[in-house]
Amino acid sequence: MNTLSKRRVALGAFFFFVGLCFASWAARIPDIQSKFDLSEGQLGTLLLFLPLGSVIGLPLAGWAVHQFGSRAVVMFGAFAYALTLPLIGLAPTTWLLIPVLILYGMLGNVMNISLNTQALALEDEMGKSILASFHGLWSLAGFSGAGLGALMIFIGFSPAQHYFLVMAISIVLILSAQGYIVKERKASEGGGGLVMKKPDALLLRISLIAFLGMMAEGCMFDWSGVYFKKVIQSDPSLVALGYVAFMGSMAAGRFITDKVAARFTKVEVIQVSGILIFIGLSLAVMFPTVEVATSGFLLVGLGVASIIPLSYSIAGRSKLYSPSVALAIVSTISFFGFLLGPPLIGFIAELFNLKVSFALIAVAGLGITVLSSVRKAVFLIPIKPSPSRTK
Repeated sequence: MNTLSKRRVALGAFFFFVGLCFASWAARIPDIQSKFDLSEGQLGTLLLFLPLGSVIGLPLAGWAVHQFGSRAVVMFGAFAYALTLPLIGLAPTTWLLIPVLILYGMLGNVMNISLNTQALALEDEMGKSILASFHGLWSLAGFSGAGLGALMIFIGFSPAQHYFLVMAISIVLILSAQGYIVKERKASEGGGGLVMKKPDALLLRISLIAFLGMMAEGCMFDWSGVYFKKVIQSDPSLVALGYVAFMGSMAAGRFITDKVAARFTKVEVIQVSGILIFIGLSLAVMFPTVEVATSGFLLVGLGVASIIPLSYSIAGRSKLYSPSVALAIVSTISFFGFLLGPPLIGFIAELFNLKVSFALIAVAGLGITVLSSVRKAVFLIPIKPSPSRTK
């Protein structure tokens, strides 16, 4: 392989490691709930602190990458992220777990921004689109992490033992790939924070679609295991099966999204994606068996897979804003779906039950289809010519 290809493989290893760590945390949420004897509402409140940390980490990560360069932030964040994971399993009380989750959320956003900065720089040098493949690797790592979680539960490893194993794997990946994470050219000017502007009609529509997509994604990340345990009452060794099904189909879907969108249109793919989310969750609610719910979660994974990549792609067509500002607007609004979705599931489950909560997210999937089907003229904004790059 040439140098650029080696850098691509190394950077992919970092994306994989981050996805593996996050999936490992998510796969053991039911055990965390049991360890502290939390109700659904209490668990929903606890789950709020990780995305809260992500929000806190957003300006910090932007400033750090701008100030020190993405390589320095990637290396610091990678070791910190890997070493923090076992602290989640070791926390003896929820009061000590809360600051660990906030820190973990902060470090997750540090890795997200610094790795994507590296990926965009490499994409420029290679002269072709490769960013989606890295996100596909993150999803593939999520599938792998869910499978490893199911194995750890079957063997009888505690969350802490499981997390120490993942930490060891992560450090091996980091040390093996760190030599190909390069220091990018430092920006000559501009601030390190996000520039927020009022969205136009296109960005507002696509932001709402992305918001609902991230709400469904957050629901599946945090609550699929709990749903199998509490509603389906599956065998303990199968608690992570729904999460594995979701992550596996989402990973596969992200690797084929670009080809499918090229064959049809991006808007049509989003329409079908919303329907898949609605059907998949409706099946899990109406027929709460291991077989049907697993099939339903597979459909949800396929539906969720394309929402964010295609939303970002469409956002870049805005006539009023540059692609970078447009993506900042959409990603910020959509993140609140990921932030609010999991706690909302817990609060509604506390008032009613988990089936009602999942039915609500099914309706959100239907909302994606509606938003991408009515007044479609908003999506017909001509594509702006790409600005010439300056060296």
